[in-house]
Amino acid sequence: MTRDESIIEMGSWLRTAPGRHVLAWEQDRLDHAVTDAFGFHAVQLGLPELDGLRANRMPHRWVASDSLLVPEALPLPPPLDSMITTLSAHEPISLHCDFEALPFPNASIDLVVLPHALELSRDPHQTLREVERVLVPEGRVVIAGFNPASLWGLRQRAGHLRRGLGFGREQNLYLPRSGEFIGYWRLRDWLRLLSFEVEAGRFGCWRPPVSSEQWLQRFAWMDRVGDRWWPVLGAVYFLVAVKRVRGMRLVGLLRNEKRKANAASAVVANRRREPARAEAELET
Repeated sequence: MTRDESIIEMGSWLRTAPGRHVLAWEQDRLDHAVTDAFGFHAVQLGLPELDGLRANRMPHRWVASDSLLVPEALPLPPPLDSMITTLSAHEPISLHCDFEALPFPNASIDLVVLPHALELSRDPHQTLREVERVLVPEGRVVIAGFNPASLWGLRQRAGHLRRGLGFGREQNLYLPRSGEFIGYWRLRDWLRLLSFEVEAGRFGCWRPPVSSEQWLQRFAWMDRVGDRWWPVLGAVYFLVAVKRVRGMRLVGLLRNEKRKANAASAVVANRRREPARAEAELET
C-alpha cells in the first residue's frame, strides 16, 4: 500500500462511528495537553483531520504532511469550539515535508504533536529521532496511537489472521489496515533511549469493537468502568514526553550568582576599614 492510499484509508476510517469516537477522545486530550505548552514554534506531523494545535497559544504553528493529498476537513469535536477564536491568533500553516528529514534547524521547535504519525511513518524510529533533533531542551512531544493490547487490537489481529488463511477480506478489519501499531510500553522504551522523560500517559476508548453508532452508545458505560478497572486495555493511548538534556549549564544564572557574591564581599571589606579609620581619628 502506498503512502497516499494509507492516508485515504485513515481519513475514510475516521468518518466511521468508531473513528469519530476516537477522534473526539483524542481531540479532547490534545486540547488539554497543548494549552499550557509555552514557546514560539509548534508543529503537528500528520493527520490534518485532527487539529492538535487549536488550543495552543504559540505564534508560529505548522501542520506538516508527507503527502500532497489534502483530506476533506472534519468538523471539530466539542467542547472547545467557542474558545478557538480567543486562543488561536491565526490558522496553522500547511507544510509538505518528509517526516524522516524535517526542514527545521536543531533545537528550534518547542512542541511537536504526533497523532498516529509514527504508525503511518515509513520509518518510525527515524521520525522519532528527527523529533528529538528539532526539539529544544525541555521541549515536549505529544503522541497518540492505537493500542495493540486492546479489544480493538485483538480484533484487528484476528482479521489479519483470517485474511492470511483465506477466510476473510479487507472489510473484516476493524481498524485501518495500513501501518504498524506500536505498543505503549515499547514506545516508552524508544523515548527513553532518546533521553525523553515521559511526563504523562493515559489510555482511552474501552468500548467493544462494534461498528454502529447505536451499539457504541449502549456501551458508553465501559469508558467509565475501564478507566478505573482495566486502564491499560484502552483502544488508544496518549503520551506526553519532555526532552531532557544532561550536563546543561545555565550560564545566565551562574553569572548572576557571581555578581551577587562579588557585591557581598565588597560590603564586608568596607566594614573592616571602619574600625581602623576610627582609631586614627582618636590618635589625632
